Amino acid sequence: MSTDLFSPVTIGDIKLTNRMVMAPLTRNRADEHNAPHDINVTYYQQRATAGLIITEASQVSPEGVGYPGTPGIYSDEQVAGWKKITDVVHAEGGHIFIQLWFCGRVSHPDLLPDNQTPVAPTAIQPAGETVTFEGMKAFVTPRALEINEIPGIVAQYKHAAERAKQAGFDGIEVHAANGYLIDQFLRDGTNQRTDQYGGSVENRMRLLNEVLDAVTEVWPGNRIGVRLSPENSFNDMSDSDPSEHFGYFVSQLNVRNLAYLHILERDMMSKSVNVDYRDLRNRYNGLYMANSGYDKTRANTSLGNGDSDLVAFGVPFLANPDLVYRYQQDLVLNDADSDTFYGGTEHGYTDYPFFEKAVT
Repeated sequence: MSTDLFSPVTIGDIKLTNRMVMAPLTRNRADEHNAPHDINVTYYQQRATAGLIITEASQVSPEGVGYPGTPGIYSDEQVAGWKKITDVVHAEGGHIFIQLWFCGRVSHPDLLPDNQTPVAPTAIQPAGETVTFEGMKAFVTPRALEINEIPGIVAQYKHAAERAKQAGFDGIEVHAANGYLIDQFLRDGTNQRTDQYGGSVENRMRLLNEVLDAVTEVWPGNRIGVRLSPENSFNDMSDSDPSEHFGYFVSQLNVRNLAYLHILERDMMSKSVNVDYRDLRNRYNGLYMANSGYDKTRANTSLGNGDSDLVAFGVPFLANPDLVYRYQQDLVLNDADSDTFYGGTEHGYTDYPFFEKAVT
């Protein structure tokens, strides 16, 4: 039997009806308490036919915030909001993991408690600007974390994992990609520490390993995913040898018996591909989730060739709540309105038509 998007797959003890994953998509539509509310419930319910939904990145603590209007998973109110979402996704027969997030150096004092300085492995100011409640502002120079502070960060991930279980999620994804805190430790362009968290690949992976050790006390490994982005330069990131370094990281993750490894297979900023992702896939013994602007044809080719086991779709799911049905029937897709990607109301969020409505 050939493997394609519509063939079932089992993640741990979860049976997915298809291999189409809704990628994590920041939409900046949480309420004033960084909690999900009714509009978010509708959004996720509409897309529950995905084999698996990975939620938008959700901060593990107030100190982990990096953008306005993003949800967290640490307060009672946030848990209650997410519980409404997991309930409706499950009622529709779907499955949903939450992505755990700590933004680190790409945050801004305007977004953090008591206007504190963002933290990072090393005090290197990113080039560029970030979004605040008052508009775009230049990144600031972050504060390098002291060694005795790092256990507190790890504890925040564990607490968020516990809260995710209370909220009814099927599992969690640790966001170690796209220039956020764990990725800042992994890559040598942002990690210039000389202690046990810097220098060698073993040391640079220490924070990720400690986070995984902590959340595995809450969830079994086969309910935990990890996302990596070896060559993504988003958020002013770089690494001297991503193929070699991430080859090591991926190989080390084999001991974890994870639900899956989720890889962004390109640079978001230039769309270039300079890493051999088939080699990374070969180094990993578990389920490999590909993410790189895939369409149906590319995804089926990847699955058929054994280059991936699942494929994550971002913008297509954003604009097409019934993407699974449209791909199954080879139907035309809705066009995405990039002006409504971030923030706003129902427009460009929950008002994209299903195919039946689009033709009547």
